[in-house]
Amino acid sequence: MSTLNETHDPQLRSWVDSANREGNDFPIQNLPFGVFRRAGSNESFRGGVAIGDQIIDLAAVADSGLLDGETGDAARACAAPELNDFMAMGPAAWSALRLALSRALRQGSNQARTLERCLVAQAEAEYNVPARIGDYTDFYTSIHHATNIGRLFRPDNPLLPNYQWIPIGYHSRSSSIGISGQELHRPRGQTKAPDATTPSFGPCRRLDYELEVGIFIGQGNSLGEPIALDDAEAHVFGLCLFNDWSARDIQAWEYQPLGPFLSKSFASTVSPWIVTLEALAPYRTHWTRPDDHPQPLPYLESEQNRAEGGFDIRLELLIESEQMRHSGQAAERLTLTNFDYSYWTVAQMVAHHTINGCNLQPGDFFGSGTMSGPEPGSEAALIETTRGGKAPVRFSNGETRTFLEDGDKVVIRGWCGSPGGPRIGFGEAAATVLPARP
Repeated sequence: MSTLNETHDPQLRSWVDSANREGNDFPIQNLPFGVFRRAGSNESFRGGVAIGDQIIDLAAVADSGLLDGETGDAARACAAPELNDFMAMGPAAWSALRLALSRALRQGSNQARTLERCLVAQAEAEYNVPARIGDYTDFYTSIHHATNIGRLFRPDNPLLPNYQWIPIGYHSRSSSIGISGQELHRPRGQTKAPDATTPSFGPCRRLDYELEVGIFIGQGNSLGEPIALDDAEAHVFGLCLFNDWSARDIQAWEYQPLGPFLSKSFASTVSPWIVTLEALAPYRTHWTRPDDHPQPLPYLESEQNRAEGGFDIRLELLIESEQMRHSGQAAERLTLTNFDYSYWTVAQMVAHHTINGCNLQPGDFFGSGTMSGPEPGSEAALIETTRGGKAPVRFSNGETRTFLEDGDKVVIRGWCGSPGGPRIGFGEAAATVLPARP
C-alpha cells in the first residue's frame, strides 16, 4: 500500500496559481492522469496530468528533455493516445513520474520555465477514455444497495446467501464505456409488464443511473497465477468516477437466468482523471466487518487490509433537467455518499477476481457497484431513492422524477478532504440523456 512521502506535504504550493485555490480539485498533492487534446483540433490524444485549471502535456514534457532515466521513459509512455503502456510499468515508475512532476511544479522550482511551456488550459481541452479497456467487471460491493434492491423483490430475505461471503461481480461491456460529457440515446429493448402475457418492444421507461467508483488495473498477472490480497494494490493504477447506466425494465425481463445484458451495455460514463492510490494515501481508512456478519475466508483476509483497506472518498450525484438548464437553475443534489461504505475493499476485489487464475491486463476496469450508504439521501440509484418508482422525488422547481427523463443531465463528483489537508478531487463524470432513436 502507498505510504506518505514528500508529495503529500499539505504545505506544498505550486507556481501554477490556480492549484493553490481553496476548493480546487487538483492541487499539487493530487496530480491525476488522463488523456486529452485541444478541443476541435486534429491533434493526437496523449497523456496529461491535471494541476489547478491546467493540464501538463506529457508528450511535450517528454520532448522537452526535462526528465531522463526512469521518469523520462514514463513520460514517453504517456505520450501515447492511451495510458496502457504507462500503466504496465508498475508502481515504481508511476511514483517516480509523480515525484518528478511534484518537484518541478513547486514554488521556486528551477524547472518552472520549461514546464510552463507544456501547459494547456483545461477549458481548451477535450478528453478521451484514459486507457484501452480490454475487459470490464462490475462488482456489487455496497451491502446497503444490495439490501435496498433486495427488499424490492424479496422483502423478507433481501440478501442472497452468497453476498456476505464473496465479492459479487459480472463481466460487462467495455466498448460502450464513454468519457464525461457524452450524450446517450435512451435504449430500446424488450420489456414485459407484470400483467402482460407477452413482452413488448420499445424505449426504456425506467432509465436509471448508478453512482460508482471506477478502478483501473495497472500491471497484470499471468494466466493461472492469482494475486495475493496484500499484493493486490500494486496492480491498481488508480480510481475514477463512474456512472453505470441501467435500463431497469429491460433488465427485469432479461436478467434471468444469466444476468444483465442489453440493460447495461448501451452506455457507461467515466470521469477523465484517474487519481492514483499514492495521491489517496492520506485518506486511507481501516476496513472492518461487523462481528455478527460472516468474516472473510483466509484468501480475503489480512491485517494490512483491515488496517487501511478503505478510502474516505465523498461522492455526490446531481441532476440538471432540461427545464432547469433553460431557466438557468443549478443542478440539484440527490445523493451524498462515501466509498468507505463498501462492504469489500479494492484489494479484495482484485484478489477474488484472480483467485481462479484469471489474468488481468493493463487498462482493465472494475466498477465498484452502486455506492449507496445507510442514511436517507445516500441512495446511489433512483430505483432505491424512489422505492422502485413508488415514491417520486421532487425538485425545487416542482418537477418530479421516478426515473430519468429525456434531457436530464446526471453529474457525479467526488473528493477527499480533511481539516488542514488538501482537497483531492476527481473532477466529474457527467452525461445527458437523449430521446430514443426512432
